[in-house]
Amino acid sequence: MPNRRFLFLTASARPNGNSVTLARAAAAPLPAASQVWLDLSTANLPPFQDLRHDTDYGAPTGTAATLATATMAASDIVIVAPLYWYSLPAPAKLYLDHWSHWMRYVPLGFKPAMQGKRLWLVMAHASSSPEEIAPAITPLRLSAQYLDMTWAGALLGDANRPGEVTADTTAMARAKTFFQP
Repeated sequence: MPNRRFLFLTASARPNGNSVTLARAAAAPLPAASQVWLDLSTANLPPFQDLRHDTDYGAPTGTAATLATATMAASDIVIVAPLYWYSLPAPAKLYLDHWSHWMRYVPLGFKPAMQGKRLWLVMAHASSSPEEIAPAITPLRLSAQYLDMTWAGALLGDANRPGEVTADTTAMARAKTFFQP
């Protein structure tokens, strides 16, 4: 996996929860130097303001600038999040909302920089059906499509209590090769 850089963005209200455990198992075969881990739930990303019809967006600042830079530097962006109420947790959705700003600040070059990147999801859920999981996957798949990225797929682990994902032997086995080309 030469030249691949993975950005793992965790977005759970439970530190080191099942989604993170599953993501760390999937990341284990990757070179440590190719991994950056950021926690969206503690990032203090400001609320997104939709300014596209009122004024021009300025350059992102603070946490938003850090996340934009890390996102653009990655070849692979991995959202690591549990299923909350049939969707992505609020910190992950807020991060995606900021993409609207970054796309519209032309000097950043966000939209062209995103082309060809891979977008992944690692998600723990509690015995949810595919229909119940789809509302979390669909926005990521469509966002990847919109930005000419590759939707690389979802690694799903069935778990509820902390540490329970390790009992999902199918998910843990799939994790070993999840990021392989």
